[in-house]
Amino acid sequence: MNIDKLIDQMLAGDRRALARLMTLVENGHPATSYILSRIHARCGRAYVVGFTGPPGAGKSTLVDRFTGALRERGHSVGIVAVDPSSPFSGGALLGDRIRMQAHYLDESVFIRSMSSRGSHGGLSRATRQVVELLDAFGKEFVLIETVGVGQTELDVMRIADTTVVVLVPEAGDTVQTMKAGL
Repeated sequence: MNIDKLIDQMLAGDRRALARLMTLVENGHPATSYILSRIHARCGRAYVVGFTGPPGAGKSTLVDRFTGALRERGHSVGIVAVDPSSPFSGGALLGDRIRMQAHYLDESVFIRSMSSRGSHGGLSRATRQVVELLDAFGKEFVLIETVGVGQTELDVMRIADTTVVVLVPEAGDTVQTMKAGL
């Protein structure tokens, strides 16, 4: 496998090359540092929005609708949807994609589902690197949807330019929100 060729193809707009590079980065391929160094000059242009909150609060639905609004305005969008991995099998049901079916065929939207692979904080260990790949690929907005999280799992704040906390009705009062550090 020629890493340089994959990177060149990705930078030229090849979605398959982007997906293959994401897989390499997710799997901790020895060339990960090299890949990131090659794309570094193309990073820093995308606006990154993180969506976090408890399971069932509506994160996927909100990401789907926000993507639609961005597309109506002509923006390109990358989505990184992180789902929890099973502590028993290590696998994950990458179900966030189910709510984003309207965008599958849109060439200006790239959706990447990832398993948290046991990582805590609501993200996968490779989330930041996948965001950088989407940025280098030319996406104007990158949306990150975290696994359903509690009060202390807010790692998305370290990656996102803006973090949206999605809550369920009657999830607590103002004091509860302040206790969560929000």
